Amino acid sequence: MPFGHALSETFFRRPARDVAPALIGVTLLVDGAGGIVVETEAYDHEDPASHSFRGRTSRNAAMFGPPGCAYVYRSYGIHWCLNMVCGLEPGSAVLIRALQPVAGIEVMQQRRGTSDIRKLCNGPGRLCQALGITAALDGHPLHSPPFALHGRSAAVAVSVGRRIGITKGVETPWRFGLSGSAFLSRAMVGQGR
Repeated sequence: MPFGHALSETFFRRPARDVAPALIGVTLLVDGAGGIVVETEAYDHEDPASHSFRGRTSRNAAMFGPPGCAYVYRSYGIHWCLNMVCGLEPGSAVLIRALQPVAGIEVMQQRRGTSDIRKLCNGPGRLCQALGITAALDGHPLHSPPFALHGRSAAVAVSVGRRIGITKGVETPWRFGLSGSAFLSRAMVGQGR
């Protein structure tokens, strides 16, 4: 399977609102399983919906680390969620909301207990379960194993909308999705980019 060039930590040295749409179409693999990023959300330290808004804690410490590292947290005490730390200032990250599976599909199906390819990675919790992501990867560099990130192999159409699953900063249009993708966690209501 052809992939684009490997991404380095320098890809993440810009604001989360710029990294989030740039990740659409990128291939994310964890120990060889994964797929094409089709949905992201951006968060920064000035955003009331961000975990970093009130400052550094033991839970969000990875968000204040160097760009290009994973920030993994448990949502509602149930699901792991993968974020990619970025920005020119500490406390910014991009939540990976959905992937289109392309590699290691059998392993992901076993982990998720479903053969429905559209339900393997269509949500942050499902994605982490499918890829085997836990807190053990919190703070881990995204440019070294078990992670592999490969740039887009072609241009993509990106849709923009409001973030979902939050109560603060809902109006901020920092949710990005691959236009027309059947693998989104929820349909995009917004405009193209």
